[in-house]
Amino acid sequence: MARTKLQRCVECGAFGLSEQCPECKGRMEAVAPLKYSPEDPQGARRRKRIDAGSEEWVDQLPSTDGDDLDE
Repeated sequence: MARTKLQRCVECGAFGLSEQCPECKGRMEAVAPLKYSPEDPQGARRRKRIDAGSEEWVDQLPSTDGDDLDE
């Protein structure tokens, strides 16, 4: 579970405390984003865990060129 206890369902928008929605059995996500710290004491460890900078990581980043837009 995320650091914040209050969760919101991605599918139906219901609130709860578990990782699975009690109403639609969808995925729950944290309501508020994690706090940002300029010092970020765990930043190096987190970047290593998600392999930041690798080709796969760069490919999954959202693009700003507008090619992804559905019209």
